[in-house]
Amino acid sequence: MLQRLNHVALAVPDLEAATATYRAMLGARVSAPQPLPDHGVTVVFVELENTKIELLEPLGENSPLAAFLAKNPKGGMHHLCYEVDDIAAARDRLVASGARVLGDGEPKIGAHGKPVLFLHPGDVHGTLTELEQV
Repeated sequence: MLQRLNHVALAVPDLEAATATYRAMLGARVSAPQPLPDHGVTVVFVELENTKIELLEPLGENSPLAAFLAKNPKGGMHHLCYEVDDIAAARDRLVASGARVLGDGEPKIGAHGKPVLFLHPGDVHGTLTELEQV
């Protein structure tokens, strides 16, 4: 079911500062900021040869990321994203095995313009897990 690792997401309190660190200090290519109101975040992607790093900043006061940053004010790893061929089939298989899908259980369009959903971290050994249909 799981294919390749699509990205590792890091929550950051200041997207502009984090982007500057990756560009200037680490010499990486970084995308332009992209607001995702449906997810309550603004994202940029650090493009690496074998995967991406997604930097997330809260978008608006009701962002679910704000609670994460309240507990981790300097930021930190937020989630892992894996690719799947068929997100509905993956969801159905996971739910049948007892996994909890966050939200209403229906995929939303993510930063890459593809359907995504998130699995409860309690069901994946403490790691928030995103699935993205490729």
